[in-house]
Amino acid sequence: MREELPRLDTHPELRQRLLPYCRLQPGRVWQDPIAGHRVGVLDATEATAVHTLMQGAKATLLINDPPYNMRVGQAATPQLPQLALDEYLTFSRRWVENALAVIATDAHFYVWLGADVRNQFQPLPDFMLLLRQYPALQPRNFITLRNQRGYGTPHNWMWLRQELLHYIHGHPPFQVVYTDIPKILRGYYKQVNGQRRENLARSKSATLRPGNVWVDVQQVFYRMKENVPGCYAQKPLAAIERLVHSSSRPGDLLLDLFAHAGTTLLAGERLGRRVYTCDNDPVFAEIAIRRLEHYRATGETGWQTRTPFPEVDVGV
Repeated sequence: MREELPRLDTHPELRQRLLPYCRLQPGRVWQDPIAGHRVGVLDATEATAVHTLMQGAKATLLINDPPYNMRVGQAATPQLPQLALDEYLTFSRRWVENALAVIATDAHFYVWLGADVRNQFQPLPDFMLLLRQYPALQPRNFITLRNQRGYGTPHNWMWLRQELLHYIHGHPPFQVVYTDIPKILRGYYKQVNGQRRENLARSKSATLRPGNVWVDVQQVFYRMKENVPGCYAQKPLAAIERLVHSSSRPGDLLLDLFAHAGTTLLAGERLGRRVYTCDNDPVFAEIAIRRLEHYRATGETGWQTRTPFPEVDVGV
């Protein structure tokens, strides 16, 4: 089973062919006439660009998935370059400060980030140290998402990690969410009404909280219906919707400064939140808009192996 649209950052000539089919040019913003979402072709490191997107509004939930500064799929490309660490931290400082300029008094702040053991676990620990410079952000949790290929390699457990950092600004509300994943470890014996029980019995409960190691969320790949061909860093809709459920309320404003496949936008649409999002690449901003429109027209959350640009003969 082959995706009709290959990974776009490794096919720059194809990306150039898609640009004429994108409705937004750099600096422009699309306003959704139905739910009030906004999608821009904007650079998250430019303060004026973020203010253009927000128009004075403040976000109560920020979910950001910036570049990880590592090779993705064994490829470093102009869209996903490996910068010197100080350059990457300068990039991070700029977008974080722009995000903090538009954050609500009480808000949740989530950041997806990677750690490469072949490069001193960069950039994860360095980014975490960077955030210590912003006392308004208080660490709340460190969440690990299961990797679909998390079975290790012949020479190590796993080269790459993908983590989700959770910070809060002020005192935002938090809503407990539940999962249907059963307990996966035996042990923890205790007495219940005189009967010796182990924690596997807990798996029969209807109120299991997911904790901070999410083994019940599958990484997106081409066999899943929510897959968006061409996108190389798509996050699972189930993970984003869990954040939206737990860390916002219906009608709240969500901000995502790295739209990519448009998953935050789609989660907000499905759960009754407004989403302001942007990408510095017109192609990914267009994909985010098309994914929203595709969902409204068909109820489908992605294209699986089909292309989001059916009017273009890819020919790859």
